[in-house]
Amino acid sequence: MPPFTVRRLGPGDENALALLAHDETDFTGEDPSPPLAPADARAYLSDSAVWHWHAETDGQPIGFLMAYVHRQRHNEARHVMFDEIGVRAGWRRRGVGRALVDALHAQMRAEGIQEVWVLSDNPEAGAFYEACGYAVDEVQGVMLSHSVADREA
Repeated sequence: MPPFTVRRLGPGDENALALLAHDETDFTGEDPSPPLAPADARAYLSDSAVWHWHAETDGQPIGFLMAYVHRQRHNEARHVMFDEIGVRAGWRRRGVGRALVDALHAQMRAEGIQEVWVLSDNPEAGAFYEACGYAVDEVQGVMLSHSVADREA
C-alpha cells in the first residue's frame, strides 16, 4: 500500500467533500449522500467549530473524520463531539482510522480541550474506539429527533 497523509480540511477543499459524498458507500457502507451546495460547503469548511480531516494518498481520500467543538455551560468550557469516521474498505486495518483519531487528539491538545465523546451503535466500531483509548461511560437507550419543518397537529 502506498503511504498516506492526514490533513485537516479548510476553505478551498469543497471538492474533497463532494468526492466523499459521492463515494460514501465505500467509506461507511451507507448510500451516497447528496453533496452540500457550494456555499454550504464553504461555510462548513470555514466554521472553526467544525473539525474535518482526510487521510489521503495521491490526492484521493481514503479516510475521513469529522468532529464538532461544543461550548458548555458548566465544567470545562468546551468539549468535542466525535461525530463520524470512515475508511475506504480496501484501507481498513492499515492504521488509517488510528491516524485520524490521533489527529483529532493532537488538535484537542493544541486547543486545550480535554474531553471528547463519541456514540457507537455497532460492536466493531465500539472495539475500534476502545482500542483508541475510549471507554463506555453509559449506555444510551434512545436517540430522539425532530424536524422543525414538520407540521404540528
